[in-house]
Amino acid sequence: MTVYFHTLGCKVNQYETQAMRALMEAEGYATSEALFSGSPEERAAMQDVAIVINSCTVTGESDRKLRQLLRRCRREYPHAVLILTGCMPQAFPDAAEGFTEADIVLGNASRRDLPRYFHDFLTRGQRIVDISPHSRRFEPLAIDEFQGRTRAFVKIEDGCDRFCSYCIIPYARGRVRSRPLGELRDELQALAAKGYVEIVLVGINLTAYGQDLGLTLCDAVEAACRTEGIRRVRLGSLEPDMLTPAVVGRLAGQEKLCPQFHLSLQSGCAATLRRMNRHYTPEEYLAVCAALRERFPGCALTTDVMVGFPGEDEAEFEESLAFVQKVGFSRVHVFAYSPRPGTVAAKAEGQVPREEKARRSRRMIGACEALRDRYLDGWIGREAEVLLETRTDGGEWEGYTPAYIPVLVHVPAGGPGPGDAVRVRITGHRDGVCQGEPV
Repeated sequence: MTVYFHTLGCKVNQYETQAMRALMEAEGYATSEALFSGSPEERAAMQDVAIVINSCTVTGESDRKLRQLLRRCRREYPHAVLILTGCMPQAFPDAAEGFTEADIVLGNASRRDLPRYFHDFLTRGQRIVDISPHSRRFEPLAIDEFQGRTRAFVKIEDGCDRFCSYCIIPYARGRVRSRPLGELRDELQALAAKGYVEIVLVGINLTAYGQDLGLTLCDAVEAACRTEGIRRVRLGSLEPDMLTPAVVGRLAGQEKLCPQFHLSLQSGCAATLRRMNRHYTPEEYLAVCAALRERFPGCALTTDVMVGFPGEDEAEFEESLAFVQKVGFSRVHVFAYSPRPGTVAAKAEGQVPREEKARRSRRMIGACEALRDRYLDGWIGREAEVLLETRTDGGEWEGYTPAYIPVLVHVPAGGPGPGDAVRVRITGHRDGVCQGEPV
């Protein structure tokens, strides 16, 4: 039997899919992520197949896409065992139980028991729904490879206590739980032994790592940097108000830590941030950026920016836009606010019309693309190490610098390959991707 995995959502979800995949492989099942490969006729005829969908529920749009995916899977794989897990059933158990296309519905607390539930279903043929409450301890999942990638994500934290007014995640993920350092070291060593040279530490609220164990994020970073064979350590999304001067100073002591920091912003307007229940002001955010740039000269600062949050008028949007330009990010993910039922913001007054959100998105994206191009202009003529990842249709290799700049490199046949690092000189860029020549 082949078990297909399909992941929706964040890096943490991707890690958890890899862990579930490893659990099923340990039971002797073949696994794949090529869910919709082959012809429709071949898919319809497949008998010994199961599909695991690891869901996201960060927006109402996420739920709509999930429903479409479930229906497509049931339509195109009529004989498959269909399994739904992840954040959506955990946050909305009643709604998830009503997704009758799924034969097995599991919450976030039941992932480790996936093989047992799967066996029970095959034996009894009865639908299974188990959405248990969150545990107070970190879920003991582990991986020793990250299929299809040359870098590996490593989950070190779960849960969030912040309760931003637009976010359902504290309900989907529970409170902060951190991975014990001993377990983290074991997984890092296993990944290094498999040849992974870059790892990305990820979590739902990564900067909260350790607050339940008497540790800090710095302890996890230092453990990763001390792992023999690991050349690069990268961090997932960070909450700026938790990056104190002491934390930044301690991180700066780690040579393997990549100088790229994704600082969650959401808005550059103070009034909007208060309505979002974010825990910092624009001035405080700017101070964190200054501290990082002082301790990591030339570092890349990336972020997320939301437009059209309830109550955001033209003046607030302009204030946010001006702040983004003032910071001078190297890359920005811009998105329009999407109401998430069950949150405070979904019921708030001043909902912004769809057309206006689209207009503001276009303006913000245009400004952010100009910032990105200006940042990349500064790299032309400079040298950087590129970790090769994938080969393009044109025969070039694409990889990333420590500052997470994508670079296309022409490498002669028989030369370096995926997972190898090459020194290149940046010669130009287009649409956010640089071109590089091997030095």
